Amino acid sequence: MKYVDEYRDGQLARGLAATIARDSDPARNYALMEFCGGHTHAISRYGLEDLLPGNVRMVHGPGCPVCVLPIGRIDMALQLATRPNVTLCCYGDLMRVPGSRGNSLLRAKAAGADIRMVYSTLDALALAEAEPSRDVVFFAIGFETTTPPTALAVRLAQKRGLTNFSVFCNHVLTPSAIQRILACDSDGVHIDGLVGPAHVSTVIGTAPFSRFATEFAKPVVVAGFEPLDVMQAILMLIRQVNDGRAEVENQYIRAVTPDGNRIAQGEVADIFELRESFEWRGLGQIPASALRLKPAYAGFDAERRFALDDMSASDNPACECGAILRGVKRPAECRLFGKACTPESPMGSCMVSSEGACAAHWSYGRFRDHARRKTA
Repeated sequence: MKYVDEYRDGQLARGLAATIARDSDPARNYALMEFCGGHTHAISRYGLEDLLPGNVRMVHGPGCPVCVLPIGRIDMALQLATRPNVTLCCYGDLMRVPGSRGNSLLRAKAAGADIRMVYSTLDALALAEAEPSRDVVFFAIGFETTTPPTALAVRLAQKRGLTNFSVFCNHVLTPSAIQRILACDSDGVHIDGLVGPAHVSTVIGTAPFSRFATEFAKPVVVAGFEPLDVMQAILMLIRQVNDGRAEVENQYIRAVTPDGNRIAQGEVADIFELRESFEWRGLGQIPASALRLKPAYAGFDAERRFALDDMSASDNPACECGAILRGVKRPAECRLFGKACTPESPMGSCMVSSEGACAAHWSYGRFRDHARRKTA
Protein backbone atom coordinates (compact mmCIF):
# COMPACT_ATOMS: atom_id res chain seq x y z
CA MET A 1 0.00 0.00 0.00
CA LYS A 2 1.30 3.44 -0.95
CA TYR A 3 -1.05 5.27 1.48
CA VAL A 4 -1.72 8.03 -1.08
CA ASP A 5 -2.67 6.56 -4.47
CA GLU A 6 -5.53 4.59 -2.91
CA TYR A 7 -7.14 7.87 -1.82
CA ARG A 8 -6.79 9.46 -5.29
CA ASP A 9 -8.34 6.67 -7.35
CA GLY A 10 -10.39 8.27 -10.12
CA GLN A 11 -12.67 5.28 -10.60
CA LEU A 12 -13.54 5.21 -6.90
CA ALA A 13 -14.12 8.96 -6.97
CA ARG A 14 -16.58 8.61 -9.84
CA GLY A 15 -18.32 5.83 -7.94
CA LEU A 16 -18.65 8.03 -4.86
CA ALA A 17 -19.93 10.88 -7.04
CA ALA A 18 -22.60 8.60 -8.49
CA THR A 19 -23.64 7.54 -4.99
CA ILE A 20 -23.81 11.16 -3.86
CA ALA A 21 -25.99 12.01 -6.88
CA ARG A 22 -28.25 9.06 -6.11
CA ASP A 23 -28.56 9.80 -2.38
CA SER A 24 -29.03 13.57 -2.62
CA ASP A 25 -32.67 14.62 -2.65
CA PRO A 26 -33.33 16.61 -5.86
CA ALA A 27 -36.05 18.56 -4.04
CA ARG A 28 -33.60 20.14 -1.61
CA ASN A 29 -30.29 21.98 -1.62
CA TYR A 30 -27.29 21.02 0.50
CA ALA A 31 -24.78 23.64 1.71
CA LEU A 32 -21.76 22.03 3.34
CA MET A 33 -18.92 24.09 4.83
CA GLU A 34 -15.39 22.77 4.82
CA PHE A 35 -13.73 24.61 7.68
CA CYS A 36 -10.13 23.72 6.93
CA GLY A 37 -8.05 25.46 4.28
CA GLY A 38 -6.45 22.12 3.44
CA HIS A 39 -9.88 20.82 2.43
CA THR A 40 -10.53 23.96 0.38
CA HIS A 41 -7.25 23.36 -1.45
CA ALA A 42 -8.08 19.67 -2.08
CA ILE A 43 -11.57 20.48 -3.35
CA SER A 44 -10.17 23.02 -5.79
CA ARG A 45 -7.09 21.08 -6.83
CA TYR A 46 -8.95 17.87 -7.65
CA GLY A 47 -12.05 19.54 -9.09
CA LEU A 48 -14.35 17.84 -6.60
CA GLU A 49 -17.13 20.39 -7.01
CA ASP A 50 -17.38 19.34 -10.68
CA LEU A 51 -18.24 15.82 -9.49
CA LEU A 52 -21.10 16.98 -7.26
CA PRO A 53 -24.73 17.40 -8.34
CA GLY A 54 -25.94 20.97 -8.76
CA ASN A 55 -27.87 20.96 -5.49
CA VAL A 56 -24.77 20.15 -3.38
CA ARG A 57 -22.66 23.25 -2.73
CA MET A 58 -19.41 23.57 -0.83
CA VAL A 59 -18.96 26.72 1.28
CA HIS A 60 -15.40 27.79 2.10
CA GLY A 61 -14.82 28.50 5.81
CA PRO A 62 -12.23 30.36 7.91
CA GLY A 63 -9.81 27.47 8.23
CA CYS A 64 -6.63 29.14 6.98
CA PRO A 65 -4.57 30.43 9.96
CA VAL A 66 -2.73 33.03 7.89
CA CYS A 67 -6.00 34.27 6.40
CA VAL A 68 -7.80 34.82 9.72
CA LEU A 69 -4.93 36.77 11.28
CA PRO A 70 -6.12 40.39 11.51
CA ILE A 71 -4.13 43.24 10.00
CA GLY A 72 -3.46 44.70 13.46
CA ARG A 73 -1.37 41.67 14.41
CA ILE A 74 0.69 42.05 11.22
CA ASP A 75 1.25 45.70 12.15
CA MET A 76 2.40 44.61 15.62
CA ALA A 77 4.87 42.16 14.09
CA LEU A 78 6.18 44.89 11.79
CA GLN A 79 6.62 47.22 14.76
CA LEU A 80 8.45 44.49 16.63
CA ALA A 81 10.69 43.57 13.69
CA THR A 82 11.94 47.14 13.27
CA ARG A 83 13.17 47.37 16.87
CA PRO A 84 16.93 47.43 17.37
CA ASN A 85 18.57 44.08 18.05
CA VAL A 86 15.39 42.07 17.31
CA THR A 87 15.35 39.11 14.94
CA LEU A 88 11.83 38.08 13.95
CA CYS A 89 11.36 34.49 12.78
CA CYS A 90 8.24 33.41 10.90
CA TYR A 91 6.87 30.91 8.40
CA GLY A 92 7.19 31.79 4.73
CA ASP A 93 3.53 32.50 3.98
CA LEU A 94 3.43 35.22 6.64
CA MET A 95 6.13 37.20 4.87
CA ARG A 96 3.82 38.55 2.17
CA VAL A 97 0.63 39.32 4.13
CA PRO A 98 -0.10 43.05 3.71
CA GLY A 99 -0.26 45.29 6.77
CA SER A 100 -2.50 48.33 7.15
CA ARG A 101 -0.29 50.60 5.04
CA GLY A 102 0.56 48.12 2.33
CA ASN A 103 3.76 47.12 4.08
CA SER A 104 4.68 43.49 4.71
CA LEU A 105 7.37 41.55 6.51
CA LEU A 106 9.02 40.85 3.17
CA ARG A 107 9.21 44.55 2.36
CA ALA A 108 10.43 45.34 5.87
CA LYS A 109 13.15 42.71 5.42
CA ALA A 110 14.16 44.32 2.13
CA ALA A 111 14.38 47.65 3.96
CA GLY A 112 16.82 46.21 6.47
CA ALA A 113 14.81 44.57 9.25
CA ASP A 114 16.21 41.26 10.50
CA ILE A 115 13.34 38.94 9.53
CA ARG A 116 14.10 35.32 8.82
CA MET A 117 11.95 32.55 7.41
CA VAL A 118 11.99 29.30 9.40
CA TYR A 119 10.43 25.89 8.91
CA SER A 120 9.78 25.12 12.57
CA THR A 121 9.86 26.55 16.08
CA LEU A 122 13.06 24.61 16.68
CA ASP A 123 14.75 26.57 13.88
CA ALA A 124 14.01 29.78 15.78
CA LEU A 125 15.23 28.20 19.00
CA ALA A 126 18.48 27.13 17.35
CA LEU A 127 18.95 30.67 16.07
CA ALA A 128 18.56 32.08 19.59
CA GLU A 129 21.25 29.69 20.78
CA ALA A 130 23.57 30.54 17.90
CA GLU A 131 23.17 34.32 18.26
CA PRO A 132 22.90 35.08 22.00
CA SER A 133 23.36 38.82 21.42
CA ARG A 134 20.10 39.03 19.43
CA ASP A 135 16.53 39.02 20.78
CA VAL A 136 14.98 36.24 18.71
CA VAL A 137 11.17 36.36 18.48
CA PHE A 138 9.14 33.56 16.93
CA PHE A 139 5.95 34.78 15.20
CA ALA A 140 3.67 31.91 16.23
CA ILE A 141 0.42 31.36 14.34
CA GLY A 142 -1.94 28.49 13.66
CA PHE A 143 -4.74 26.43 15.08
CA GLU A 144 -4.42 23.57 17.55
CA THR A 145 -2.15 21.71 15.12
CA THR A 146 0.82 24.07 15.42
CA THR A 147 0.35 25.02 19.07
CA PRO A 148 2.12 21.99 20.63
CA PRO A 149 5.42 22.71 18.79
CA THR A 150 5.34 26.26 20.14
CA ALA A 151 4.76 24.90 23.64
CA LEU A 152 7.72 22.56 23.19
CA ALA A 153 9.96 25.45 22.09
CA VAL A 154 9.05 27.46 25.19
CA ARG A 155 9.73 24.49 27.43
CA LEU A 156 13.09 23.83 25.80
CA ALA A 157 14.04 27.52 25.97
CA GLN A 158 13.35 27.50 29.71
CA LYS A 159 15.25 24.24 30.19
CA ARG A 160 18.27 25.59 28.29
CA GLY A 161 18.21 28.92 30.09
CA LEU A 162 17.75 30.98 26.94
CA THR A 163 16.98 34.56 27.88
CA ASN A 164 16.96 35.93 24.33
CA PHE A 165 14.06 33.84 22.97
CA SER A 166 10.39 34.82 23.04
CA VAL A 167 7.13 34.09 21.23
CA PHE A 168 4.68 36.51 19.62
CA CYS A 169 1.68 34.25 20.14
CA ASN A 170 -1.22 34.21 17.70
CA HIS A 171 -2.51 30.68 18.19
CA VAL A 172 -6.28 30.45 17.75
CA LEU A 173 -8.91 27.81 18.50
CA THR A 174 -11.05 26.07 15.90
CA PRO A 175 -14.21 25.35 17.94
CA SER A 176 -14.60 29.03 18.87
CA ALA A 177 -14.59 30.07 15.21
CA ILE A 178 -17.09 27.36 14.27
CA GLN A 179 -19.28 28.55 17.15
CA ARG A 180 -19.23 32.10 15.73
CA ILE A 181 -19.99 30.90 12.20
CA LEU A 182 -22.96 28.80 13.29
CA ALA A 183 -24.29 31.36 15.77
CA CYS A 184 -24.39 33.98 12.99
CA ASP A 185 -25.55 31.37 10.44
CA SER A 186 -22.69 32.80 8.40
CA ASP A 187 -24.41 36.13 7.75
CA GLY A 188 -27.37 34.56 6.03
CA VAL A 189 -25.50 31.71 4.36
CA HIS A 190 -27.33 28.64 5.59
CA ILE A 191 -25.09 25.67 6.40
CA ASP A 192 -26.47 22.14 6.54
CA GLY A 193 -23.33 20.39 7.75
CA LEU A 194 -19.62 20.72 8.41
CA VAL A 195 -16.58 18.90 7.06
CA GLY A 196 -14.48 18.89 10.21
CA PRO A 197 -10.73 19.70 10.11
CA ALA A 198 -8.26 16.85 9.88
CA HIS A 199 -4.94 17.96 11.38
CA VAL A 200 -6.67 19.89 14.16
CA SER A 201 -8.67 16.80 15.06
CA THR A 202 -5.54 14.66 15.40
CA VAL A 203 -4.72 16.90 18.37
CA ILE A 204 -8.10 17.73 19.93
CA GLY A 205 -10.04 14.65 18.77
CA THR A 206 -13.65 14.57 17.60
CA ALA A 207 -15.26 15.13 21.02
CA PRO A 208 -15.09 18.98 20.96
CA PHE A 209 -17.36 19.03 17.89
CA SER A 210 -20.24 17.27 19.64
CA ARG A 211 -21.66 20.54 20.93
CA PHE A 212 -22.28 21.75 17.40
CA ALA A 213 -24.37 18.69 16.69
CA THR A 214 -26.27 19.17 19.94
CA GLU A 215 -26.61 22.96 20.16
CA PHE A 216 -27.02 23.80 16.47
CA ALA A 217 -28.32 20.49 15.12
CA LYS A 218 -25.56 20.44 12.50
CA PRO A 219 -23.89 17.19 11.48
CA VAL A 220 -20.08 17.14 11.52
CA VAL A 221 -17.87 14.68 9.66
CA VAL A 222 -14.14 14.91 10.37
CA ALA A 223 -12.35 14.12 7.10
CA GLY A 224 -8.87 13.57 5.75
CA PHE A 225 -7.33 15.71 3.01
CA GLU A 226 -7.26 13.33 0.07
CA PRO A 227 -10.01 13.62 -2.58
CA LEU A 228 -11.67 10.33 -1.63
CA ASP A 229 -11.66 11.42 2.03
CA VAL A 230 -13.56 14.57 1.16
CA MET A 231 -15.98 12.82 -1.18
CA GLN A 232 -16.79 10.19 1.43
CA ALA A 233 -17.33 12.90 4.07
CA ILE A 234 -19.75 14.70 1.74
CA LEU A 235 -21.69 11.49 1.27
CA MET A 236 -21.80 10.89 5.03
CA LEU A 237 -23.09 14.44 5.60
CA ILE A 238 -25.78 14.12 2.93
CA ARG A 239 -27.01 10.90 4.50
CA GLN A 240 -27.16 12.54 7.93
CA VAL A 241 -29.12 15.49 6.53
CA ASN A 242 -31.52 13.14 4.74
CA ASP A 243 -32.08 11.14 7.93
CA GLY A 244 -32.57 14.26 10.04
CA ARG A 245 -29.55 13.31 12.15
CA ALA A 246 -26.99 15.65 13.67
CA GLU A 247 -24.03 13.58 14.84
CA VAL A 248 -20.24 13.77 14.86
CA GLU A 249 -18.78 11.11 12.60
CA ASN A 250 -15.13 10.33 11.94
CA GLN A 251 -14.18 9.57 8.36
CA TYR A 252 -10.47 10.06 9.12
CA ILE A 253 -10.22 7.01 11.35
CA ARG A 254 -6.66 6.27 10.25
CA ALA A 255 -5.39 9.34 12.12
CA VAL A 256 -8.12 10.75 14.39
CA THR A 257 -9.56 9.41 17.65
CA PRO A 258 -12.36 10.74 19.86
CA ASP A 259 -9.93 12.00 22.52
CA GLY A 260 -7.10 13.19 20.29
CA ASN A 261 -3.49 13.45 21.41
CA ARG A 262 -3.57 13.72 25.20
CA ILE A 263 0.18 14.34 25.47
CA ALA A 264 0.02 17.31 23.11
CA GLN A 265 -3.05 18.64 24.91
CA GLY A 266 -1.20 18.42 28.24
CA GLU A 267 1.78 20.37 26.90
CA VAL A 268 -0.47 23.12 25.59
CA ALA A 269 -2.46 23.30 28.83
CA ASP A 270 0.76 23.66 30.83
CA ILE A 271 2.21 26.51 28.75
CA PHE A 272 -0.82 28.46 27.52
CA GLU A 273 -4.00 30.02 28.86
CA LEU A 274 -7.08 31.46 27.16
CA ARG A 275 -7.27 35.07 26.12
CA GLU A 276 -10.50 36.79 27.06
CA SER A 277 -11.02 37.76 23.43
CA PHE A 278 -9.13 37.84 20.16
CA GLU A 279 -9.80 39.49 16.81
CA TRP A 280 -10.25 37.32 13.72
CA ARG A 281 -10.15 38.73 10.22
CA GLY A 282 -13.69 38.68 8.89
CA LEU A 283 -15.21 37.44 12.14
CA GLY A 284 -14.34 40.28 14.54
CA GLN A 285 -13.68 39.78 18.23
CA ILE A 286 -14.42 36.23 19.42
CA PRO A 287 -14.37 35.48 23.18
CA ALA A 288 -12.06 32.71 24.43
CA SER A 289 -10.83 31.99 20.90
CA ALA A 290 -7.05 32.31 21.27
CA LEU A 291 -4.14 31.51 23.55
CA ARG A 292 -1.34 33.38 25.27
CA LEU A 293 1.52 32.25 27.47
CA LYS A 294 0.78 31.77 31.16
CA PRO A 295 2.31 34.23 33.64
CA ALA A 296 4.82 31.57 34.67
CA TYR A 297 6.31 31.88 31.16
CA ALA A 298 5.99 35.67 30.87
CA GLY A 299 9.70 35.96 30.11
CA PHE A 300 9.07 34.17 26.83
CA ASP A 301 6.02 36.26 25.91
CA ALA A 302 7.05 38.90 23.36
CA GLU A 303 3.93 40.99 24.00
CA ARG A 304 4.83 41.33 27.68
CA ARG A 305 8.56 41.46 27.16
CA PHE A 306 8.45 44.30 24.64
CA ALA A 307 5.34 45.97 26.10
CA LEU A 308 3.46 45.68 22.81
CA ASP A 309 0.11 47.42 22.66
CA ASP A 310 -2.78 45.79 20.83
CA MET A 311 -3.27 47.32 17.41
CA SER A 312 -6.38 47.25 15.28
CA ALA A 313 -6.70 48.23 11.65
CA SER A 314 -9.42 48.03 9.03
CA ASP A 315 -9.15 45.75 6.04
CA ASN A 316 -8.73 47.18 2.58
CA PRO A 317 -12.34 48.22 1.78
CA ALA A 318 -12.06 46.81 -1.72
CA CYS A 319 -10.84 43.41 -0.48
CA GLU A 320 -13.48 40.75 0.18
CA CYS A 321 -11.32 38.46 2.36
CA GLY A 322 -13.66 38.86 5.33
CA ALA A 323 -16.76 37.86 3.36
CA ILE A 324 -14.89 34.95 1.74
CA LEU A 325 -13.74 33.67 5.14
CA ARG A 326 -17.35 33.70 6.36
CA GLY A 327 -18.57 31.86 3.29
CA VAL A 328 -20.65 34.84 2.18
CA LYS A 329 -18.74 35.27 -1.09
CA ARG A 330 -16.62 33.15 -3.37
CA PRO A 331 -13.14 34.29 -4.46
CA ALA A 332 -14.16 35.16 -8.01
CA GLU A 333 -16.89 37.46 -6.63
CA CYS A 334 -14.25 39.85 -5.30
CA ARG A 335 -13.70 42.62 -7.83
CA LEU A 336 -9.97 42.59 -7.09
CA PHE A 337 -9.52 38.88 -7.80
CA GLY A 338 -7.16 38.26 -10.70
CA LYS A 339 -6.83 41.96 -11.39
CA ALA A 340 -5.26 44.08 -8.64
CA CYS A 341 -4.98 40.96 -6.44
CA THR A 342 -2.85 38.05 -7.59
CA PRO A 343 -0.31 35.81 -5.80
CA GLU A 344 2.45 38.12 -7.08
CA SER A 345 0.74 41.23 -5.68
CA PRO A 346 -1.76 40.09 -3.01
CA MET A 347 -4.18 42.65 -1.61
CA GLY A 348 -5.50 40.28 1.07
CA SER A 349 -4.36 37.29 3.06
CA CYS A 350 -6.68 34.83 1.27
CA MET A 351 -4.46 35.21 -1.82
CA VAL A 352 -1.21 34.77 0.12
CA SER A 353 -1.39 31.44 1.91
CA SER A 354 -1.51 28.19 -0.06
CA GLU A 355 -4.49 27.26 2.13
CA GLY A 356 -6.34 30.47 1.29
CA ALA A 357 -9.52 30.15 -0.77
CA CYS A 358 -8.41 32.84 -3.24
CA ALA A 359 -5.00 31.25 -3.74
CA ALA A 360 -6.61 27.84 -4.31
CA HIS A 361 -9.09 29.28 -6.80
CA TRP A 362 -6.31 31.16 -8.58
CA SER A 363 -4.24 27.98 -8.93
CA TYR A 364 -7.06 25.67 -10.03
CA GLY A 365 -10.61 27.01 -9.97
CA ARG A 366 -10.27 29.91 -12.38
CA PHE A 367 -9.41 27.57 -15.24
CA ARG A 368 -12.59 25.56 -14.69
CA ASP A 369 -14.58 28.81 -14.48
CA HIS A 370 -13.14 29.78 -17.87
CA ALA A 371 -13.99 26.37 -19.33
CA ARG A 372 -17.58 26.61 -18.07
CA ARG A 373 -18.03 30.06 -19.59
CA LYS A 374 -16.58 28.84 -22.87
CA THR A 375 -18.96 25.91 -23.12
CA ALA A 376 -22.01 27.81 -21.82
